[in-house]
Amino acid sequence: MQAITAKRLFIFVIAVFSMSLLVGCAGLEKRPADRSGYLYYPTALVNADRALDEARMAGKDKACPAEFNDAKDMVDKAYETYMACNTQEAIDMAQEAIGKIKALCPARPRAEIKPEPVIILASEPKVEEKVIAIVSEPKVEGKVIILALEDIHFDFDKSTLTKEAQVILKRNLQLLKENPKANIRIAGYTSASGTDAYNQKLSERRAKAVKDYLVEEGVVTPDRLSKIGYGEKNPEMYEAAPKDLYSKAAKANMRVLFEISVK
Repeated sequence: MQAITAKRLFIFVIAVFSMSLLVGCAGLEKRPADRSGYLYYPTALVNADRALDEARMAGKDKACPAEFNDAKDMVDKAYETYMACNTQEAIDMAQEAIGKIKALCPARPRAEIKPEPVIILASEPKVEEKVIAIVSEPKVEGKVIILALEDIHFDFDKSTLTKEAQVILKRNLQLLKENPKANIRIAGYTSASGTDAYNQKLSERRAKAVKDYLVEEGVVTPDRLSKIGYGEKNPEMYEAAPKDLYSKAAKANMRVLFEISVK
């Protein structure tokens, strides 16, 4: 009877040992192909191996090899701990390793680059040309400054102010009223299209159109105003293709500037 009992106990132990080889201490998922030991391991350990593979495919083993190898050693240690039947400790170690793997080779913060101030050109009908005024401070003693005005458009190859241009000028007359001692020079420009002589005359006509309007509005007396035409000289932007009448550069160069001298 005792012999039979001992034999049954031996068979039970063998069965338990065989199951442990198949399942381990707490098997949950089939082991990775490059792992030995049990056929099944807790999911956390298998996930740690997957995270290592993804990091390796992303090149992090070469980008930061020291940190990658530390994380890999922790994953290997988690498997060893599990093989010793310390299941929870192994799972905790694997989860910590996953966190380290995800944090490998963090992107370096980029230095903030402040954009240079730019002049935004309003959308422009193809048949119109533009007057641009540059923003500056209107009240500076003894300096030449640029008056802040909105963009104004001319019809193509014309110097007559449109109704829209007159509305915009009226909105900006207040700046002239705030500077009663200011002397104003109105400078006209053109794009590179056309001959030098023609563009010179066109720029002078545009400057005169603005001057005449300011005088008619009674805001500035004629003795405070002067005008000059620069034609296509001193362009705002270089025109690589002067025949392109509506290029960005051409539109930027069809302009009038208001130079204010405050004494």
